[in-house]
Amino acid sequence: CSRLRKVQALLKDDGSTAPDGILCSLIDSRYNQGCSELASYLFFGLYKHNQEQIPEDFPEEVLDVIILIKAESVHLYCNPVNYSYLLPYVSHWRNLHLHCMNETEYEDEEAAEEFKISSFVSMVEDCTCIGIPYSSQHAQKFDVFMLEKWPIIQAFALEGIGAGGFFTMKYKLVDVSEQLWQTYTRLDPVSLDCLLSEDLLTFERQWSCLFSSMDIETPLSMLELSEAQTAEPFRTYYSHGLISSNITDNKSRQPFVLFGNHSAKEDLDNYCFTFPSEGHQVRNTGPHGGSAKHMLLQCVAPKGPLACARTYFFGSTHVPYLNDNTQQKKTELLLSQIYSATIQAVLAGIKCFSINSSSSKAKDVAEQTFQLALDAFGLLQYRNALSKAVFSIQAVNNEGVIPLSDERSRFLIKTASMVVYDIPDLQWGGSNLGSVVFSESFLESSIYIQNSGALSTDSCFTVLTSSVPRHMCWLVDESDVRLSEQALHLLKEENGTCLGVPLTTKDSAHVYSNSLLSTPEEKLVFFSEGLLFVHARYGTITLSKNHINTIKVYNGDSISATAVLFIEYESSLLPHLPFPLHSADRCLAITLMPRTKGYKSFYSQVLQIWNKPVSGLWVQHVDQDQLSLDQKNYSRLLKLHDPHSSSPSNPRAALRSAYPELPELDFLKHFTVSSSVCEESVCSDHLAALFPNAHPKPTPSESERKVVLSIISGLPGSFKESLCDFLVEVNQECGWEVYYPDQDAEDLCVLHLQRYLSSLVSNLSETHFNTPRVLLLTPYTDVLDVLQAIVSHPDRKVQSRVSVGAVTACVNPLHSFMEHFLFPKLLEQCAVNNVVFTGLTTEQKHPLLKHMQQLIHSANPNAAFILAERGAVTTEDMRLILSDSSFSHPQMIRARYLLYPGWEGRFVSGCGSVSMSQHYLQFSRPLERALFLQRCKLKSSLRGSPYTGNIYHISGKVLFSSNRLMEVSCNSVSGSVTVAPDQWSTHSPKTTHTCYLLIYGVGFSQEGLKEWLRQCTKQKEPKKAKKTKRTLTPQEIRSIHVKRHLDPLPSGYFYNGYQFVSFYGEKLNFHPMDQFIEEYLQEVNKEVECFNREVDLYAHTDLFD
Repeated sequence: CSRLRKVQALLKDDGSTAPDGILCSLIDSRYNQGCSELASYLFFGLYKHNQEQIPEDFPEEVLDVIILIKAESVHLYCNPVNYSYLLPYVSHWRNLHLHCMNETEYEDEEAAEEFKISSFVSMVEDCTCIGIPYSSQHAQKFDVFMLEKWPIIQAFALEGIGAGGFFTMKYKLVDVSEQLWQTYTRLDPVSLDCLLSEDLLTFERQWSCLFSSMDIETPLSMLELSEAQTAEPFRTYYSHGLISSNITDNKSRQPFVLFGNHSAKEDLDNYCFTFPSEGHQVRNTGPHGGSAKHMLLQCVAPKGPLACARTYFFGSTHVPYLNDNTQQKKTELLLSQIYSATIQAVLAGIKCFSINSSSSKAKDVAEQTFQLALDAFGLLQYRNALSKAVFSIQAVNNEGVIPLSDERSRFLIKTASMVVYDIPDLQWGGSNLGSVVFSESFLESSIYIQNSGALSTDSCFTVLTSSVPRHMCWLVDESDVRLSEQALHLLKEENGTCLGVPLTTKDSAHVYSNSLLSTPEEKLVFFSEGLLFVHARYGTITLSKNHINTIKVYNGDSISATAVLFIEYESSLLPHLPFPLHSADRCLAITLMPRTKGYKSFYSQVLQIWNKPVSGLWVQHVDQDQLSLDQKNYSRLLKLHDPHSSSPSNPRAALRSAYPELPELDFLKHFTVSSSVCEESVCSDHLAALFPNAHPKPTPSESERKVVLSIISGLPGSFKESLCDFLVEVNQECGWEVYYPDQDAEDLCVLHLQRYLSSLVSNLSETHFNTPRVLLLTPYTDVLDVLQAIVSHPDRKVQSRVSVGAVTACVNPLHSFMEHFLFPKLLEQCAVNNVVFTGLTTEQKHPLLKHMQQLIHSANPNAAFILAERGAVTTEDMRLILSDSSFSHPQMIRARYLLYPGWEGRFVSGCGSVSMSQHYLQFSRPLERALFLQRCKLKSSLRGSPYTGNIYHISGKVLFSSNRLMEVSCNSVSGSVTVAPDQWSTHSPKTTHTCYLLIYGVGFSQEGLKEWLRQCTKQKEPKKAKKTKRTLTPQEIRSIHVKRHLDPLPSGYFYNGYQFVSFYGEKLNFHPMDQFIEEYLQEVNKEVECFNREVDLYAHTDLFD
């Protein structure tokens, strides 16, 4: 649904220059790549980008799809074969006009083809300019004449079936491929999930490949590594991907590996990944021509926005404690401290940017954080020397870097980076040490919060590349290797060591610190007076009791859960602890997995010895409330390693858990909402429903009686009025009110409804004990417009005193279809709490009922289905309809924000492809029953697209010859006509007129309907015209002759036995009748004058006077 809205936004943004619609087809476009790409986007990968990727067993009919997307509606042609495939994707589309035959009709191939062509013609008939997604990924020349080769375009020209004429001459066609590409690059929850599960894993695999190649090297062979050899995995990954990538060459977006002092600013600026250096090796790029102490790495995804840079080290920053050695590594520690300050600065900049979306503010915060971190490390002398630290944030999509000022950048992945160029060696007075770099790819999510008229922002972010280790080192110097091996000999000493005697053998454990650099990969050995860690890259680490303050053990609520040891140490341990494990709280966290050898040994052996006074160690068992705030951050490690957890742990998740400062929890939920609502706001009261883990539930206000609205919607003929009458009749003692819409308005009258609510609230009496309830009948409109009129009432007092209890839609399957598609707004009316089926309930296996239930369930899976013939519900069903809180259920609130962003007053519901209108006719004179019933036989008069002149439903109250009021209902779809004596009804309009009719149809005017209804009354007799000799009929003349032929002849005539002859020889077959005709005309015209006088005496009254 959100993807469709993004495509529809292209039809609104450019105003008059935007096309009226975007056309997409698969088979009938000859599998055009641009159309396939759009279909794949809308249907979330159901259709691949080209025909070659379609499986052989995939029915070709599944690809028979035509889509025309308009600004406020969408047409979809499909068939019974692919209908079930498409339904889950399209049922949420607003104002969907679905062109689909049933299975029986589809069996006739010729009829099916004609239906497809006629559907296509009706789709485009009100368009003048149509957009075509012509090309995919790479722009191609837009050739209009190539479109004429598309089968459906050729069929358009067929006389009799199609519209006739050339499609490309009748419509202006434009290429919208480039605009659509920008839409595709915007991240949404589905594309983000795809990026995390596919692209990010591939990206991380390149780093794993690099680590594997480095780990197989010995300290001696590592000295011979060149930059080109080390960068090979990154370079191959990037260069191969560029072959089919749209990203242009960008020096800041290329992979690199640089060693030691060969990483100066000049080297970085001039680097080209296609010509890496073979001469710069680890052995010759360090201070004073020695071995390098660090290297800079950057990996870039060629077909996506992912990129990250790291600074890794050759040599350890610590010296294992072996009784009295206190020496400190100078250069390695200096670079690590500067690198740590860089990491803090980048993460602070990311956090600042996610809050205010300002790159300049983020830059200021990053630079300030960098300087403060240097001060914390005691590097005051480097403040001025490191002024070349450069921080930047770039937004990236599949085409390259996008300016942050571009509104498209909001839902794109960003890369935040900091480079500290040309670090001087102030400690030893040497030359340049090279540079330090760190960057991360991140995604922020922000939502505007509406609180009492004020707007604020709720933001969070996730660092996508945080699973790439931020600190790595490999032992290269001979002295580092020798010290590490010397510490390992403690495991073989039998007479005791500085750590005592070993109690266990090496077993896996995870060691963390509250640092942004720690990586949880260790082998652990417990000693009687300390601990020893063996790390694959740091070497050996020793912790003596002389450096340990306290040891705490926390294992959650069960002895079978993961145990966490919190070891608080003295500052004297820092020279003997790798820099990545340094933290401000001076605490290490060690996790022991249940049922492992180390876990069992700790509880069975180590605890007994450590708790002895002579050991100098004492272990304290603590609960969660006894942990410090920093230590509580590690509590999620227990959930991560919980053996009873439904989701197995994975290394990437374990790595991410090492960084408790990053707000990654519930990010996907937050991003799902933010990518849907976009620029719209969210009510602060709904945050708890949207993010229950992040926001507490709002405290309920003082007990105040509210008016509960139970909304009942439905199409004409859905028996929503009968349901309302039934509810009122069953609950007569409650004294409920019923709101009926303004009948004079052709659509929802928002002002009428809001005035009603204002009057209702102002008239509330505090003496009433029962909570007031109103049954609100909606007109034939989008139910969302009714909800918006209620929740956005201009009077805040009314807003606070009125609440929607539940929304119920009535559906009569027999009255739901016009031709081959649903009535407009039917599915929109079913976005409710309950759906009451008021027809075919006695035939629950009826295909039409099952079809409607399947369709509505797909559009609204959380709706309760109720079977109630003509609205007669059971007591249990009544509880659902009259619920006080179903509308405010968290699941319903979340669904509204995802499907209708801005639903609290700013969402445009749009109009369907067919505009149905309502007309209200009032009159007081009786109708002729026979004429009225004859006029109500409308089924045979229904016409196809554009459906103008069709009447679909008539209901109301009329008088016939008797004085008794009759209730009438006529539906042209089912052909049903009912006439029954009037019963009292709550929904009857309050009018002084006795009779009224509500008529629903397409393309009717009020005057046209009045004239139609006048034909159902007794017609006024017209005046008769006077007879003349010319207007006499032959029959009348013959009748006069028969009657007067024996009368005496006038003078001058005689009868010769055969004919009447005059003295002048003129012969006649008839008796001379001039005198007889004059006498006849005088007699007849006297009767006409008498009749006309009677007509004038009785003046006719018009039906609507």
